[in-house]
Amino acid sequence: MSTWFLALPVIAAGFVAVRLLLRRSRRAALWWTVGADAVLLVAATVVLTLALGGGAAQAASVTAQDSGSSSAALIGAAIAVAGATIGASIAVAYTGAAALAALSERPELFGRAMVIVGLAEGIAIYGLVVAIILIGKA
Repeated sequence: MSTWFLALPVIAAGFVAVRLLLRRSRRAALWWTVGADAVLLVAATVVLTLALGGGAAQAASVTAQDSGSSSAALIGAAIAVAGATIGASIAVAYTGAAALAALSERPELFGRAMVIVGLAEGIAIYGLVVAIILIGKA
């Protein structure tokens, strides 16, 4: 669990470094980015192989695995809610602006405009449903 919190600043620094490289020189930055992606792919494959190969060690620590899986489910629920609400806010921003523009020209479109904005709000509700399912499994 703490490994993920330690990895987040490293990932953020990587994104910033790639952004700075892209601003300076496009072609060289592209090759550096492809090379870094290849290195990360190989490293992830090695870590995955090592993690799946330790079956005996996983059987010995059943209690540690249970707490890890419940915390992973809670983190997944948080990510589901955060992603869904961010997506819903972006969708409502665009559909709400378009609905107001349409209503200023034709006020009789109020019902249709609110249905479309409501559909955009449904994205957040789907995220909450996924979070409730994940919390129920934890």
